Amino acid sequence: MSEDLNNKIVKAQHGLKQIQEDPNFEKELAQYLQASFPKEHLINLYERFIIPDGQFDTLMRRVLWKALTKKIGNNVIISSEVRFNHPETFEIGNGVFIGNQTYIQGRFDGKCLIGNHVWIGPGSYFDARNLIIEDYVGWGPGAKILGSTHTGVPIDVPIIQTDLEIKQVKISMGADIGMNAVILPGITVGEGSIVGAGAVVTKDVPPMAIVAGVPARFLRWRKES
Repeated sequence: MSEDLNNKIVKAQHGLKQIQEDPNFEKELAQYLQASFPKEHLINLYERFIIPDGQFDTLMRRVLWKALTKKIGNNVIISSEVRFNHPETFEIGNGVFIGNQTYIQGRFDGKCLIGNHVWIGPGSYFDARNLIIEDYVGWGPGAKILGSTHTGVPIDVPIIQTDLEIKQVKISMGADIGMNAVILPGITVGEGSIVGAGAVVTKDVPPMAIVAGVPARFLRWRKES
């Protein structure tokens, strides 16, 4: 049997990674910073470490997220140039990877829940004013969530001046979101489903379904091959 040099299957890495406790000094430093400085000061401090990608910069980004967020687990990796708004509403699980140049847009009275072993590709955007991402979700580079939209009424004023309607977006356990996909407000992506690259999801995705296209349409059910 000849070996196919153009295609190969290798073992998964991120989803199988074993979680270990972060060093105590990280937690103690985060607690000290949280108790000693206002949030605005910590955000300014974060900017010092946001671009370099050395070991110490990566460590300090994680420490500052521990000080700024509502809750964060162990072995979280915050890549360079990851930015945020209202991190005090974020609850992040264990073993989460957030790729570089990702932006998470929270809201002072909102919630952003990210489960365990979630992998977020570079350049992603999250309107995280009412967002739930469950465990073992894969999030492709450049994919986006829109969790709110303006009502557009009354029609005699600019749309940007009309009320903002916030709708919960939920990405269920084990789902996989393709590169540059867009999830619109109020959508639930079902457990174990696949959203194709570049898809625009305008309605709920059933569990174990594969959808793709603009707008996203059902293609088939996942099954053993």
